[in-house]
Amino acid sequence: MRIGIGTYALFWECSDRVPNPITLPGMIDRTAELGCNVFQICDYPVIETYTAEHLEELRDYSAAHGVELELGTRGAHRDHLNTYLDMAAQLDARVLRSMIQVGSGMPTADEVVEHVRSVLPRLEELKVDLAFETYEQLPTEQLVDIIRRIDHPRVGIALDPANCVAALEHPKDVIERCAPYTLNLHVKDFAFSRQAGWVGFTYAGAKMGEGLLDYAAELAAVRPIERQMSQIVEHWLVWQGDPDTTIAREREWTAHAVDVIKKHAKNYEESNCSS
Repeated sequence: MRIGIGTYALFWECSDRVPNPITLPGMIDRTAELGCNVFQICDYPVIETYTAEHLEELRDYSAAHGVELELGTRGAHRDHLNTYLDMAAQLDARVLRSMIQVGSGMPTADEVVEHVRSVLPRLEELKVDLAFETYEQLPTEQLVDIIRRIDHPRVGIALDPANCVAALEHPKDVIERCAPYTLNLHVKDFAFSRQAGWVGFTYAGAKMGEGLLDYAAELAAVRPIERQMSQIVEHWLVWQGDPDTTIAREREWTAHAVDVIKKHAKNYEESNCSS
């Protein structure tokens, strides 16, 4: 089983909103303390300033703690992907999560296909899976179409149905559409709450199992354990008013989400052993 957390599970604790932000080695320590074996360094641009020696030290530190590293960025241009593949190689990362950005100055769908195809030999050589995340700026139908056109087993989707609700895509539809192409699973619960005065809603994170994510249905569709896929805990925790309260809640949500994933994984193993 590949169960882990990512930088988004420590969103506030690694931010400048707290007095002593947690460092990458500290995040790896936290991953090991939770009994997880994967840590995803995602949307953490500081890592682009790391020297080769620094990256190798981080790789060795992680390996010594029994934690596999994954890497995450945004973008689909060949130069950017190659930069992150260089880092992935130095970190022994086997998953590179990215996002296909849209808008002025961004590659078109045809250009994305061309850029990604140009790095396929490196993905094969390094044994790295490139997983593009579902999110509201790119309809999942278009994302799936791009993945189908690239047509390579090491290029797929980082599935997070919560991100697509802002584009009025139903999580169930997102899961069903993307499940066959999923290479990386982000586990994050979410919910709506009424604004004060009952005018409008707030869409934000929820403690695992208390929101709208049908995790059991997602597992049935994606089959992450059977497909040896990592499940990465993330959050959309709203700031709780002060650093201490916010960090305590963030840690509580993370530990709880990890426990939920482990319980489902144990049930899966027991049901397969009995059959």
